[in-house]
Amino acid sequence: MFVSGLQRPLYSINLFCYAVDMKFFLTLVGLIFVLEGLPYVASPEAMRKWLRQLVNMEPSQLRLMGLVAMTVGFTLLWLVR
Repeated sequence: MFVSGLQRPLYSINLFCYAVDMKFFLTLVGLIFVLEGLPYVASPEAMRKWLRQLVNMEPSQLRLMGLVAMTVGFTLLWLVR
């Protein structure tokens, strides 16, 4: 199958898009690791204290925090994309 006006198969275009998408995805995953590790490097004592507080929180509070974080993230992605 060829794209009209081009003399190369359609699947080669799809493979190129897949490679670009995978590179972008891996870049995002790397950025997430950097951002997740930053507080532990910057202030390990404060992170230890904060993690102790997390253990004592009710599951409903943790779910609410997760839901708020996901909503903010999805909203940001929707606005940017």
